[in-house]
Amino acid sequence: MSNKLPFNNPILTASGTFGYAYEMSGVFDVSRLGGIVPKTITLFPRAGNPPPRTFETASGLLNSIGLDNDGADDFIGVKLPYLRTLGTRIIVSAAVKDKDECSILGGKLQAAGGIDAIELNISCPNVSGGVDFATDPKLCEQVVFAFRQVVKLPLFVKLSPNVSNIADIAKGAEAGGADGISAVNTCLGLAVDWRKRRACLGNGFGGLSGQAIKPIALRCVHQIFKAVKIPVIGIGGIATIDDAMEFFIAGASAIQIGTANFYNPTTAIQILEALPAALSEIDAKNIEEIIGTLC
Repeated sequence: MSNKLPFNNPILTASGTFGYAYEMSGVFDVSRLGGIVPKTITLFPRAGNPPPRTFETASGLLNSIGLDNDGADDFIGVKLPYLRTLGTRIIVSAAVKDKDECSILGGKLQAAGGIDAIELNISCPNVSGGVDFATDPKLCEQVVFAFRQVVKLPLFVKLSPNVSNIADIAKGAEAGGADGISAVNTCLGLAVDWRKRRACLGNGFGGLSGQAIKPIALRCVHQIFKAVKIPVIGIGGIATIDDAMEFFIAGASAIQIGTANFYNPTTAIQILEALPAALSEIDAKNIEEIIGTLC
């Protein structure tokens, strides 16, 4: 990974699927993970979207949480002290509504201490304007640059698959000063109750995650890997060691486990434990040997 953030291993958990790690404290030793990305925070508290907020689909999960959180001050004062005790890297997921918030939120996080990196979430499809910065390379560059001015921590940018050319967006993030790209966020989707003639989610549209989007995520990771020089963190439908290896071959330097955490909370540890044997199977000594080796 980035020289600024050498993870102990490349297995991380994805934002929004691991809470603030309280929930997993009795399940396994989270210090074994390469890092944790807690639930996305915003500068001010957000109530989120109206319920229902989740709907299970074939091979996936549709959600419309709407970045429900208690705001940056609560995160820094209440949740971060616990996260600091976990013995693993803490990568804070942060979202802004405009460039003006970058200096305020970024400044708070930079000054907080105990944060190892920031993942700038510019790709949430469940809020108004949530993907604006992720659909135009220049806008992406501008918001990343604005955040970079106040943040010296390693900065990763989480991109949306809901664009025509994700490689161009990644180039914008790189030009703005990103240290890495997280790819990808959820795919915009819709579930319908035809009998009631209503959407199944309270907000209508939602973000589709889980194994249903893995081919899309793999494609995005590979396109980004070929387009930029900074590392890529792969996200999207990873549930097994085979999934993980596919992402490494496609160009990911690390991966995040997301939806699988809901039905198998030990997925990340299972993949971590299976990694040495998988590498040995293809005569590789380490992850670095296989990253982006897709023919």
